[in-house]
Amino acid sequence: MIVLSCSKNNAVTPIPVPESSTEQPAPQPIAPPEPTVPAYTSNDPGFKLIEGADCLACHKIDAKVIGPSYQDVAEKYTKADIDQLAQKIIEGGKGNWGDIPMTPHEGLSKDDAKQMVKYILSLKK
Repeated sequence: MIVLSCSKNNAVTPIPVPESSTEQPAPQPIAPPEPTVPAYTSNDPGFKLIEGADCLACHKIDAKVIGPSYQDVAEKYTKADIDQLAQKIIEGGKGNWGDIPMTPHEGLSKDDAKQMVKYILSLKK
C-alpha cells in the first residue's frame, strides 16, 4: 500500500480499523446439574426392602397416595402390631384404610415384611 501526502510531514497516520463484530466470547463450560436426591433416604434394611418392592407406587413417607402415608400407619399402630402388619403386607387386604385393596406380596418372606414394618413404625412423629 502506498500513501501519498501533500504536506511536508512524512509521518503516516494509521487508519483505525473497527473491531470485528462477529467475534464472540469463548463458550464457558456448563456445569452438569446436581443429581436429584430422593426426599427420603435411609440405610435402614426395612427401607431398602421397601425401595426394592413396589410399595412406593402406592405409599409415600408423609403423604397419602393410593394408600396411607407411612407416618399415618406409624401413628395408628405400635410394635405389638408388627406380626399382624407383616402378614397384611404378604397377604394384602382392604378395609383398614378404605375400599382400595393393598396388593398381596406373597413372594416376600415374613422376616423381610417385619423389617419393613419396623422401619414404617420408626416414622412415628
